[in-house]
Amino acid sequence: MVNITKRFPGVLANDHIFFELKKGEVHALLGENGAGKTTLMNILYGLYEPDEGEIYVGDKMAQIKSPEDALELGIGMVHQHFMLILPFTVAENIALGLARSLKDVSKEVANLSERYGLKIDPQARISQLSMGERQRVEIIKALYRGGNVLILDEPTSVLTPQETKELFKVLRSMANEGRSVILITHKLREVMEVSDRVTVLRRGRVVATKETVHVNEKELAKMMVGREVRFELARHKTKSDSKILEVEKISALGDDGLAALKDVSFCIFEGEILGVAGISGNGQRELAEVIMGLRKVMAGRILINSKDMTNRSPREVINEGVGYIPENIMMALIPDLSVAENAIFGKQFIAPFITTSFLLIGKNLFLNYEQIDKYAKELVSVYDIKTTSIEVPVSYLSGGNMKRLILARELSRKPKLLIAAYPTSGLDISATEYVRQKLVEQREKGTAILLTSEDLDEILSLSDRIMIMHAGDIMGIIPTEKANVEDIGLMMSGIRRA
Repeated sequence: MVNITKRFPGVLANDHIFFELKKGEVHALLGENGAGKTTLMNILYGLYEPDEGEIYVGDKMAQIKSPEDALELGIGMVHQHFMLILPFTVAENIALGLARSLKDVSKEVANLSERYGLKIDPQARISQLSMGERQRVEIIKALYRGGNVLILDEPTSVLTPQETKELFKVLRSMANEGRSVILITHKLREVMEVSDRVTVLRRGRVVATKETVHVNEKELAKMMVGREVRFELARHKTKSDSKILEVEKISALGDDGLAALKDVSFCIFEGEILGVAGISGNGQRELAEVIMGLRKVMAGRILINSKDMTNRSPREVINEGVGYIPENIMMALIPDLSVAENAIFGKQFIAPFITTSFLLIGKNLFLNYEQIDKYAKELVSVYDIKTTSIEVPVSYLSGGNMKRLILARELSRKPKLLIAAYPTSGLDISATEYVRQKLVEQREKGTAILLTSEDLDEILSLSDRIMIMHAGDIMGIIPTEKANVEDIGLMMSGIRRA
C-alpha cells in the first residue's frame, strides 16, 4: 500500500501511508483509537476507496473497489463484530453466495477445521456457538474462499486466555504455510507474543515499522502516544472489615426474559477493588443494573452500607453514596444538554445548583446557572476534559472526553461505592492510563469499587480480588496475588476450579 490517503469530513484518517506485508508473516497494526488502523484495512478489503495512493498485490497494481475484488485477490477480513447469520448453520454461512452444495461445503469445512486446529461442527447453528467458536467460523470462511492474506480486527476482545493462545497457534500455522496475517490491535502484550513485525500509526500517519524482536512494550507505547506511558500503578495495601456492598443470592432476568443472574453472592469492602472477569454477556451488565436499581431483582437482596437497597430507585441508590460509570456512556449523559448541565446530572435537585422561589403551592425550583458553570469549569480543569466550551452540547465531545466527564461527575460526589462497567473500553492508551490512575486514587480514599472489564490485564493490575462470571453465575472469587491466568480462563469458559 503506497501513499494511501483517506479523508472524511473534517478528518484526515490516513495520511500518505506506506504499508508492506511480506509473505508468511504476522504483521501487527498498532495504534490508539482513531489512529487510522481500521480505515486502512477497510481500504485494503474494498470497503472504502482511497482518495490517493495505490495498492499492489505481488508486483501488480490492484483495483480493489469492493470486498468481492479483495476476495478474488485472496484477501479476507474478520471484522471485530462478526458477519454471521445466527439461525444458519456453519456450513450455510460459509456457502452463502457460492454455487456449491452444502454437502461439499461441509466436507471442506471439516477438512479446514482439522488442518488448522479450528474445531467446529459444520452442522452447528451459529446461535449455539460461543464467541470464540464464531470467530473460528469467520476464519474458516476466509480460508475457504482462498484467502492468502487474512486481516483480523481486534480478534481477542471476545476470547478467554486459552482461546487467545489457540488463535495465536492458528495464526502461526497459517504464516508457516506461507499465508500472511494482519493483526489490528491496541494490546501491546499480544503484539509482542505473536507478531513478526509491527507498524505503529498515530493520527493517521505511520510512526514506524519495526521487527518485533527489536522493540519492547514501553517503546511501542511511546510511539503510539508520543510520550512515556506509565504501566505500573502505585498502590498501597488497604485492609478494612467494613462491608460497603453485600449481594445475597440475587437472581434476575435478562432482556430476553431468561435467567441472567443465578443466586449471585459476594461483598466488597471499604477501599477495595473487586474486579469482575468474564467474556461480555455473561451477566456483568445485569449485575451492575440490579445494584443501581435499573433492573428488577427477582430473588435475594442487596445491602449498601448495611441498608437494604433491593429494588430501590436509581435516585435512592445514588443518594446512598453510589457512583456509576455505565457500559453504555450515553446512559449517563443527555446528548442535547450542555457539558455543564451534564456535569450536575443527578445533583440538579440539591444546593447549590437550585434556587427556591416563593412558597405558593409547594416549591418551585430553578437552576442556579452561576453555580453550575463554576462547578463545571472546575471539573473540566481538574479532569482535563477537552471541550471548546462548557455550553456546547455534550454530544460534541469525543468518546474519551465523555468518559472523563462521567468519571469527573461521579468521583466528585465522593462515592462510598463506585460501579465501574468497562470504564476504559474504547479509550486510547493515554486515556486508559488516566482512568486507571483515577480509580486507584479513589480506592485509596476508601471507596469500594466494582470493576467490570474484558481486559484481563486491567483486572489483574487494578483489583484486590477477582470474581469470575460465566452464564450469570460466579465461578470463583480469588485474591489477585493468588490469581492464575490459566485458571481464570477456565472459569471464564464455565469450568470451576478447586
